[in-house]
Amino acid sequence: MSQIELPVVDRPGPPGRDGADRFHEECGVVGIWNHPEAARLAYLGLYALQHRGQEAAGIVATTPDRGGLVGVNGPGHVADVFDVEKLDALAGCAAIGHTRYSTAGDSSPKNIQPIQIECKFGHIAVCHNGNLVNAHILRHMLVQRGSIFRTTSDTEVLVHLFAKSGQTEELEAVAEAVRQAEGAFSLLFLTEDALYAVRDPRGFRPLLLGRAGDGYVVCSETCALDLLDGEYIRDIEAGELIRIDGDGVHSLKVFDEAPVSQCIFEHVYFARPDSRVFGRDVYKTRIKLGESLAKHTGVDADVVVPVPDSGLIAAIGYAQATGIPLEMGLIRNHYVGRTFIEPRQSIRNFGVRVKLNPVHAVLRGRRVILIDDSIVRGTTSRKLVQMARNAGATEVHFRVSSPPTTGPCHYGIDTPLRSELIAAQQSVEEIRQYLNADSLAYLPLESLQDSVEEERDRYCTACFSGNYPLAVPEPDHARSLFGKERH
Repeated sequence: MSQIELPVVDRPGPPGRDGADRFHEECGVVGIWNHPEAARLAYLGLYALQHRGQEAAGIVATTPDRGGLVGVNGPGHVADVFDVEKLDALAGCAAIGHTRYSTAGDSSPKNIQPIQIECKFGHIAVCHNGNLVNAHILRHMLVQRGSIFRTTSDTEVLVHLFAKSGQTEELEAVAEAVRQAEGAFSLLFLTEDALYAVRDPRGFRPLLLGRAGDGYVVCSETCALDLLDGEYIRDIEAGELIRIDGDGVHSLKVFDEAPVSQCIFEHVYFARPDSRVFGRDVYKTRIKLGESLAKHTGVDADVVVPVPDSGLIAAIGYAQATGIPLEMGLIRNHYVGRTFIEPRQSIRNFGVRVKLNPVHAVLRGRRVILIDDSIVRGTTSRKLVQMARNAGATEVHFRVSSPPTTGPCHYGIDTPLRSELIAAQQSVEEIRQYLNADSLAYLPLESLQDSVEEERDRYCTACFSGNYPLAVPEPDHARSLFGKERH
């Protein structure tokens, strides 16, 4: 029997690079101090944070028997990178880990974190969730002073700033390095003597402190702490630098005061619904988003259908508020790998169909409300509407549990250019027509802000409102120094 050549179709990647119709998570970080199985705890923490990045993962641990630090990393999911043998090689009592989705620099293996160096202070490893808006300026300055970069990641800038510091104490060198950075950053530094954690002065990205046994945990979300059977202590404050060493936890304020600008999209989509982020339960916030969506955009229908998994919790709130039953009219295939093979004779809407399949018994002959957290380019939403119609839905109403996304994010989320965002180019009615939906409605911005109640002024809504809390310097001549241009 002759072989048939089949093309390999890559898994859709970040919208800023290949047009996938979905915002992509930023990164997840976890740090462990004073635990006999530090690397294994970091590994489990990365499992819990896998939703924040699926391109690559890495762990660096202390090695008291040999001195210094040792690391293991690789492309793919956490399960692809680590095995028992690799974790056994990371035998120290302190470790940091990172699960990556690139928002600055390309996805090359050289950019996998944590980044390690050896300098006058000894060995250090760094991992980062966020985006430095002045990285291109700092990098240009460092290159002019003789620094040689081996990655295109903005995180490496911090490593060079630390190594070149004129300070004599490690703590002061870390503080001097981060003070020069602008943008969104939740950072972990691991040295032979201490674990450092720092949040930018506006607190764009989450970072928290907890305990596991006699040791400490620093991580992006509480879901990682839950998996470790740990105890939540508190969020690391915006602008706070903490050092964890043999004497415990030491806190410093190293930045000038700035208005807090926490990312509201953590509550809309990025954080896991079982996490607490910025001191709030994500699940409860998403329920409120759904309830508010129902209040402002209600429509007669027979069934509420979430787009899994992103629209599920808001759909529960919508159904509870309206009394319209919620049913799983779309089923997600959770076993789609990094690549999949499509027959040479193309299947219509293959990329969506391989991930989501309609339940005809739920959709046939019914008026359907599809609920999702956002619309980026609209291509996937259009296919989902058509999928519901093909399954027999008599009406399809699309509801979005966030406002129209009209601008890119510069603070650690990989978003398309403004010109590629459908809501920046078309009216709601024009988008409805493009989707071929019977109706389309978004959650009003005011209602989104109401969902976080009294803390509404502490959240960044730039991608919805256009009010950017931190200016992005023009790249100028430094533009070409990074593998990916930020917009």
